Amino acid sequence: MDNSGDNLEEKRIWGIHTPEINDDLFLQRNTIAIGWEELGDLSNVEKNRDAFREKYVSTYPDAKKGNIAVNSGTLFRFTCEMQIGDYVVFPSKSDRMINIGIVDSDYIFNGEVYHYVHQRKVKWLKHLPRTAFSQGALYETGSLLTLFTVKNYASEFLTAIEKNIVNDIPEEDESVAVTADEIQENTTDYIIKEISRQLKGYDFEDFVANVLEAMGYKTKISQHGGDGGRDIIAYQGELQLPPRIVVQAKSQDSKISSSLVRNLKGAMCEGDYGFFVTLSDYSKDAKEYLEQNPIIRGINGVQFVKLFLEYYDKLDEKYRDMFPLKKVYIPIQKESKE
Repeated sequence: MDNSGDNLEEKRIWGIHTPEINDDLFLQRNTIAIGWEELGDLSNVEKNRDAFREKYVSTYPDAKKGNIAVNSGTLFRFTCEMQIGDYVVFPSKSDRMINIGIVDSDYIFNGEVYHYVHQRKVKWLKHLPRTAFSQGALYETGSLLTLFTVKNYASEFLTAIEKNIVNDIPEEDESVAVTADEIQENTTDYIIKEISRQLKGYDFEDFVANVLEAMGYKTKISQHGGDGGRDIIAYQGELQLPPRIVVQAKSQDSKISSSLVRNLKGAMCEGDYGFFVTLSDYSKDAKEYLEQNPIIRGINGVQFVKLFLEYYDKLDEKYRDMFPLKKVYIPIQKESKE
C-alpha cells in the first residue's frame, strides 16, 4: 500500500464532508474539494490564519462573525495545514460508505469546475460499510464542520487501513453510551448558546413564561422595570388559587450570586414558592442559600434546557421557529442485569 506503510500514528487524520452531488467528484476522480469559489486561487495568500481571514472578509463583507472564523479556518486548514501523506476519512452519502484515503497532492485551484474549486488529489485505500465502525467513530465523522481532524477514534480508522476487513468491533458497542451522552451534551450546549444569543433581558422573561405555560401554569409577567425581584407570577389553574409561584429569570452568562436569590426571597409573600431560572449556574453561596431555603427552586441552564425539550411541542410557534429542532432517536447502552 503506497505511502501508507509509514508510521501511522504520526499521520494526521482529516474528516471531510460534501453534499451528495459531489460523491462522484470525490470517489471517481480521486479528489477532495471545498467551495467558496469567489475567493479565487488561494495559493497566493500568505500562509497564516489572519491573512486567510482578511481574504475572506474582503470577499464576503456581509458574512456573519461566526461564519468568518469557521469558514476562513476551514480554508486555511485545507490549503496550508493539510499535508501530502495525511489520511482522509470521507463518509459518502449516496452509498453510506466510509472511505479512507491518503492525501496525494498539494493544494490545487481548479477554476474550470463550479463552486468546489479548492482541491487536492487523494488516493483511496479503503471503502468500508458504516457497520464496520463503532457508533462513536461514526458520530465523530458526523461533525457539522466541512473539514475537521479525527482524534477520539483515530486508532479505529488507522486499524481499518491496515486490515483487509474490519471485524473486531465488539458485539456490544461500548461507544454507544458515550455517543448518546455526547449528542445530548452538544445539543444542550447549542440550545443554551442560541437562547443566550437571541433572547436577552425582557425577551428571556417572556420565553420563560411561555415554557411555564407549556408546563401547565398560568402566568402573569410583571411590568418591566419595576418588578421588585418578581419577573413572573405563576399559578396552577384558571382560578389562580395558591400556592403562588414567584419567578425570577436571568439571562446573564455569569453565575448567580446569593444576593440575587435573596432578592427573590424578599419579593415572596407568606405561602409563596419561588423559581429562579438562569442560563448559567449558581455560585457556591447561592447554592448553599437555596439548600437552606427549599421553598425556592434554582433552575440552571442545563435543567432549563431539559424542560424546554420536554415541553417543546407545546411552546408558542414563534419560539419553535426561533429554535427549530427535530426529534430523533439515538441508541443507548442496555443496563447490565447483573
